[in-house]
Amino acid sequence: MKKIQAIRGMNDLLPGDSAVWQYVEATVADILQRYAYQEIRFPILESTDLFKRSIGEVTDIVEKEMYTFDDRNGESVTLRPEGTASCVRACEEHGLLYNQTQRLWYRGPMFRYERPQKGRYRQFHQIGVETFGMDGPDIDAEVLLLSARILRELGAASFVSLQVNSLGDAGSRAAYKEALVAYLENHKDKLDDDSQRRLTTNPLRILDSKEAGTQALLDSAPVLLDYLDDASRLHFEQLKSLLDAAGIPYQVNPRLVRGLDYYGKTAFEWVTDKLGAQSTVCAGGRYDNLVEQLGGKPTPAVGFGIGLERLVLLLQAIDALPKNLGKIADVYVVAVGNVQKEAFQLAENLRNNLPSLRVISHCGGGSFKNQLKKADKSTASLALILGEDEVAKAVVAVKFLREEQPQQIVSLSDIITFLKNRI
Repeated sequence: MKKIQAIRGMNDLLPGDSAVWQYVEATVADILQRYAYQEIRFPILESTDLFKRSIGEVTDIVEKEMYTFDDRNGESVTLRPEGTASCVRACEEHGLLYNQTQRLWYRGPMFRYERPQKGRYRQFHQIGVETFGMDGPDIDAEVLLLSARILRELGAASFVSLQVNSLGDAGSRAAYKEALVAYLENHKDKLDDDSQRRLTTNPLRILDSKEAGTQALLDSAPVLLDYLDDASRLHFEQLKSLLDAAGIPYQVNPRLVRGLDYYGKTAFEWVTDKLGAQSTVCAGGRYDNLVEQLGGKPTPAVGFGIGLERLVLLLQAIDALPKNLGKIADVYVVAVGNVQKEAFQLAENLRNNLPSLRVISHCGGGSFKNQLKKADKSTASLALILGEDEVAKAVVAVKFLREEQPQQIVSLSDIITFLKNRI
């Protein structure tokens, strides 16, 4: 019988990798708590209309990448391809937006059907940050400072750079699109196939083309910043001033656009040269029209998403992960002879009194030699050996697994204090 395997582009996270993810997620969650952001959770499955109305029907995501199907009631549903639209839907549905400010974050899997490659998967994971009800450049600066702190405290700051741009309001984008299309129409035969298609559907996405010929053509194209409305220009200048004051280096990238239709004004990306083609680690921007677009009242908003797979790949590439993340246990309790009950009691006593201690109590029988092999393989620093003689004398033998030290005998009444001082 053929073995069943994971769906292509949807990967298992094995125990050896989980420790890395737990470390990254815990670090990010701690920083978000320090900035007083609250966690929100929402379903993986949403109405398809949510993403068509938010992302835009002529985007690559909606046209080619969404996992969409009809449920048993004939309703079209979609596995979420991104988190912002779902967050807006949840906030609007539960009355969290009108005349309020919110600082929120979430984490979890997203789904896009695209060609799997390193750093780009069909099921991928994001940590997202969304803020609502604040329209000034100060909140834009705050989310950028927050993203900068995450990358800095994870040890990646020297390997990423911040790119910023302003997409202006709807009017300035429309004027720019007209100028861009007029320019590109005169060079249509030099555009790659995807860019030729986007010329009539989503011309701003051409700026993000990876084709060398198209990029060369764009060198002489009109620049979006020249078409900004006064309010967007002022907003962008104030944001840059706040970043300068905070000591956050950045580059203005006039070709930077986001792949989702709802962005306006601020757009940004943290990029690296350590991951090949998948260079973006964190990206986001302002989306003041999305809440109204989804049926709510006008609400300013700005946020970002971090791709966890890419972030982990980056930390591995730059050797920024702590060395002890693969450690499974601190102590391994070895039971020799008919002392299993006493061994369990010892292990539970350790867990009760030393909650941070990782304790494995041997199960499954086996010889003393075999148990010590498993203790060594467990990555524990110490083996606590309990035999019938030890039980009779109310002591435990302590074997050092990672140090050249002689075995010690410690009374059971002193073992908590002993371990506190050792580990």
